[in-house]
Amino acid sequence: MAENLKGCSVCCKSSWNQLQDLCRLAKLSCPALGISKRNLYDFEVEYLCDYKKIREQEYYLVKWRGYPDSESTWEPRQNLKCVRILKQFHKDLERELLRRHHRSKPPRHLDPSLANYLVQKAKQRRALRRWEQELNAKRSHLGRITVENEVDLDGPPRAFVYINEYRVGEGITLNQVAVGCECQDCLWAPAGGCCPGASLHKFAYNDQGQVRLRAGLPIYECNSRCRCGYDCPNRVVQKGIRYDLCIFRTDDGRGWGVRTLEKIRKNSFVMEYVGEIITSEEAERRGQIYDRQGATYLFDLDYVEDVYTVDAAYYGNISHFVNHSCDPNLQVYNVFIDNLDERLPRIAFFATRTIRAGEELTFDYNMQGVCVCGWRDGRGLGIGPGTHSDMGPEDPSPRSLKMLFFTPSPLWTPGPPPTLWGFLHSPLLDTTPRHSYQLSQAPGSTGGGWAVFG
Repeated sequence: MAENLKGCSVCCKSSWNQLQDLCRLAKLSCPALGISKRNLYDFEVEYLCDYKKIREQEYYLVKWRGYPDSESTWEPRQNLKCVRILKQFHKDLERELLRRHHRSKPPRHLDPSLANYLVQKAKQRRALRRWEQELNAKRSHLGRITVENEVDLDGPPRAFVYINEYRVGEGITLNQVAVGCECQDCLWAPAGGCCPGASLHKFAYNDQGQVRLRAGLPIYECNSRCRCGYDCPNRVVQKGIRYDLCIFRTDDGRGWGVRTLEKIRKNSFVMEYVGEIITSEEAERRGQIYDRQGATYLFDLDYVEDVYTVDAAYYGNISHFVNHSCDPNLQVYNVFIDNLDERLPRIAFFATRTIRAGEELTFDYNMQGVCVCGWRDGRGLGIGPGTHSDMGPEDPSPRSLKMLFFTPSPLWTPGPPPTLWGFLHSPLLDTTPRHSYQLSQAPGSTGGGWAVFG
């Protein structure tokens, strides 16, 4: 029997680090895990819990990886080799001291509430780091994803699954294209106009992969049945995200946002809007649920008719976190590759201008009636600077329109506030009013401020 099991292996549910911790807890050497008598008592700092200074000597309360909180110990600074953790601890400490007391120099002893905050911040960083690793493990595109939150203690969203392409809902079929082009060179010598020409449309890209069609015209890329290869200049969107991007917590109450970590040239492809494809009827049903939750990620595929919708609430990619702006740096294009059903385009975002590294990415949700992004020439009423977004039920941010403050327009007169109609169902232009909002006097406001209640 034993001979039959030779070469067999069984997956372990514990990670390599967890197994090493178990060996150290049991004081057992294990050469296979790299645990020997020499390093048996080497312990790793998980995070720092507290700080104190006694006679100019700094001490830190250390939470050891693999050990319960009850085993945490006070250690002098010279015993700690975790330079990165020490730097981050003091950075968090100084930032919180500035916020609470308008000074950055740490006291000799931290009060319990401050120490507790630092522990929660350390745990949050670990949770965000794990989420970042999960996102990068699931992505199929070249561009990496980083996550950071230097604003509050919110961690990863509770209900979000990262996907790289459409997830087809019940009762919907994506028919694969039956033919492809026979071009030797799709850009310079297209046979019969290549794939765009076969659909009576123009070639979308220049030799740098930048879109040269005006917004509103469709993009037809080469498909899996085409003779051309991966390097064909008419294969852009299908190659996925090329830029390193960061999901970050905004500091003006807009929830999460996305910024680029690299310079993006004008007219370059940035990302797709990905989610679950559902029927408009199902979108209407879900929309009513999302309204009660104060969030929506429904994007109508209304290139030719409003039959299908993309729901990115639960299944989505990094576009799930992109905010709105009336002065956006991303433009929506309808793209067709392996499926030519005009009711089911892929939604691609291209840069409207050169975007600097570190700049937030935004697109126009095309909300009608009231816009609260605050751009000086934005539609509607406008409030302070910034854009707005949402992060789902756990994040009552401005996009949910649960309560937004602004000052009255000069066109308004004192008296009962008007009812405003807004279209917040779809990032695309939608002529069906799905939401109504009532203007009410803002609680505790001065100067005649108003608030919008959904």
